[in-house]
Amino acid sequence: MKKIILLSLIGLFVASCATDDKNTMVVNGSIKGLKKGTLYLQQLQDSTLSNLDSLEVNGNGDFSFSTVLENPDIFYLYLVKNDNNDINDRITFFGEPGIITINTSWNLFENKAEVSGSKSNEILQQYKKGMSRYNAKDLELLQARFNPKYANDSLAIDSLLKLGDKNLYRSYAFGLNFALNNKDSYVAPYIAVNEVAESNVKYLDSIYKMLTPEVAESKYGKQLKLHIEEVKKKKS
Repeated sequence: MKKIILLSLIGLFVASCATDDKNTMVVNGSIKGLKKGTLYLQQLQDSTLSNLDSLEVNGNGDFSFSTVLENPDIFYLYLVKNDNNDINDRITFFGEPGIITINTSWNLFENKAEVSGSKSNEILQQYKKGMSRYNAKDLELLQARFNPKYANDSLAIDSLLKLGDKNLYRSYAFGLNFALNNKDSYVAPYIAVNEVAESNVKYLDSIYKMLTPEVAESKYGKQLKLHIEEVKKKKS
């Protein structure tokens, strides 16, 4: 009897470990030139940026973090290097189970970051690359509005505002189409609820209905469903 109980406990332990391995994300890599500092793995939890793990760096820029995931999600690698400069010290990436490698340098921590091992992050970067042209256009129009030569030209300002609206609609169209074309990715509902949530609810509903079952049951899939329900409720 004792032997049977022992074997059962071992079986449960092995099954538990297998489940953890399946859902474990390992984030490792190297920060070139970093001699001293503190590195944090962070995640937004209930609208609060929380530290999941930390590592004191002393003479070696290599690092490794391991965490069990409930869902693929946005994570942050944050470096505190005591240089009184908080700019360019946080890398954003879309994490998922598996081994994710991040290599960068201490002085260009975010700008020089190379992230590999996450398919979701690759898709997110494709989206950001496509959106960059609309962001650049927004900046161009904003700078034009503050140009002194347009200060007393109401027609010119009105024209710039209309161009800004048109650029916004185009960026929303790009985001919606990108999500529809990546319905099997966890990035699709993330874009829908974080980037284009103000779009017509019928388009958001179309995205949700096209998601694969696994993605629809993910964190952002559930958030998208709730957002759609709330918008429809307000309209009814």
